[in-house]
Order: sequence, then structure tokens, then C-alpha cells
Amino acid sequence: MSTTTEATGQEQYLTFSLADEMYAVEILKVREILEYQPVTVVPRMPRWIRGVTNVRGNVVPVADLAVKFNLGEREVTRRTCSLLVETELEEQEMVVGLVADTVYQVTELAPDEIEPPPSFGTRIRPEGLLGMGKLGDGLLLILDVDRALASSELAEVGALASEAADDAVAPDENDAEEGGAE
Repeated sequence: MSTTTEATGQEQYLTFSLADEMYAVEILKVREILEYQPVTVVPRMPRWIRGVTNVRGNVVPVADLAVKFNLGEREVTRRTCSLLVETELEEQEMVVGLVADTVYQVTELAPDEIEPPPSFGTRIRPEGLLGMGKLGDGLLLILDVDRALASSELAEVGALASEAADDAVAPDENDAEEGGAE
């Protein structure tokens, strides 16, 4: 399946806001949109990694891009959502929750409506962007999720989440023996 609309050659993106700025992510990177849920804080992680949350039995790291991009911490409101996106970190597929102030809609952009990322003037390093989309009279920042999230800290949280999931699925054999020895 492609994000390109065959007849028009347009790409589909999910639009959302962070700190009053418009962002977009390729629709095929988005697994689902959830109401924001409380997270469990993981010690010694940077502020932009809020922690982990349980999504139908799976431990999912939650990243706050507003903090990572120095847009400031945002208060959680009734419109705050978690975008579950698929990303590749250290050559492994991983699902990460991205905190969004508001999720808007899926929009289609033609190639001529997307400019290369600027080398200055944004709070995101250009390699974290696929481009700048023209949306009406405004612009939106199109994220390269894989590059924007690339970080050893997030990989570490992902490894902890995988270990927690493995522990939940396969209990230690010694636990079973100890439980029956009472």
C-alpha cells in the first residue's frame, strides 16, 4: 500500500499541532490515534521521553516532541492525543507514542506543494524534516519520524519495553518452582 493517491500523485499526511505550530507525518507511519493516557516515568531518561504506557498489553515509549524541539512543556488537555507511529530505530521496527496537542485531519499534498526543509529558522534540525508543506496560506513541518526520533535514549527505553514485554509473556522458571515449594 502506498501513501500516494494514484490518480493525483499526492501524498497523504496526518496533521497535528505542537505548541501552536502545525506538523504532519506520513499516514503510513501512523498506527493509531489514542486519547492521552498517563505514563510510567522511566528513571534517568531525558525530559522529552515522558515514559512508557500500556497499549493493549504492549509497553510503548511516549515521546514529547514539543520538549525535544525546545517548544516548551505542554499541559495535557482533553484534546491531547498520543499518535502511535512506527519507526525504525537501530534497524529495528518500534512503535512510539508521540504527544500531540491536537490532531486535525489527513491531508493530501502534491509534490509541488512540498519544499525542501530550510537550513535555518526551524527548531528542528533539517535532517528531522522531510520538508515544508504548503497548506492554504500557511506551512506545516513534515516530520521524518525515523530521524526526528533517532536517539540512543529512545532505543534504551525501547529495549526496556521489550524486556518488560518478554518478562510478562515468559515468567522465570525459578518463580514457578519457588511458588510450589511453600
